[in-house]
Amino acid sequence: MRMLAVINQKGGVGKTTTTLNLAHALARQGRRVLAIDLDPQAHLTAGFGALLHEQAGVDSLMLGEAALAERTLPVRERLDLLPAGSRLGELEHLQEGGARRGFLLRDTLGEADDYDAVLIDCPPSSGILGMNALLACREVLIPVAGDFFSLQGLARLMAIFEHIESTLNREIRKWVVLTRFHARRRLAREVRDKILDYFPDRVLRTPIRESVALAESPGFGQTIFEYQARSHGARDYQALAEDLWQGQTMTSEAPCHA
Repeated sequence: MRMLAVINQKGGVGKTTTTLNLAHALARQGRRVLAIDLDPQAHLTAGFGALLHEQAGVDSLMLGEAALAERTLPVRERLDLLPAGSRLGELEHLQEGGARRGFLLRDTLGEADDYDAVLIDCPPSSGILGMNALLACREVLIPVAGDFFSLQGLARLMAIFEHIESTLNREIRKWVVLTRFHARRRLAREVRDKILDYFPDRVLRTPIRESVALAESPGFGQTIFEYQARSHGARDYQALAEDLWQGQTMTSEAPCHA
């Protein structure tokens, strides 16, 4: 079973869009998938069309009030969702528990072994919730948009990874996916090339092209495969799922698969 935190402290890079569509793409390939909404804004839950008033979800697990099987929702074939829950924001300000506060999520996911993949949509911050995701996972997926502000956010994220790796004495396997990508824009290509230099063999082969359909589909509670199955976005995310599972990455000689 592979458990990945989809994380970037910078907003607007397609983090939730990637979690939503990548989870569905993996399920469409025949894998059993659990998507976890760890963002108090609950955008992933809404994107699956599963947002309810005063909903209980991962918040109740982390507070020790429920088990995983009691809170997961079947949202697509072979795809379950652990929604955010209406009290998730309270955990960001939790004072009790000391260092154990960072392991609340990990300690509740023992039953997740039934899944082939677990994808965690993280909040755009480095607080307790984001730390819980990183301490629960051995892999991270970092969506990076084609602008230099994304590079700055990536540098800050690397410092956090290094601290966690040093503390736990284990490596976090890092994958990068280029999102909102315009191959014809020089700036996007320059950012791509810098990331390839910084992360050799870590940038997944398929970039996700900018797409209006990708921005629209969550508003209808649909993934891109339901909203526009023949769109660039659907093709890109289906290819990205295979890249992630097989470890297929870009090279500087052949930087783009799409």
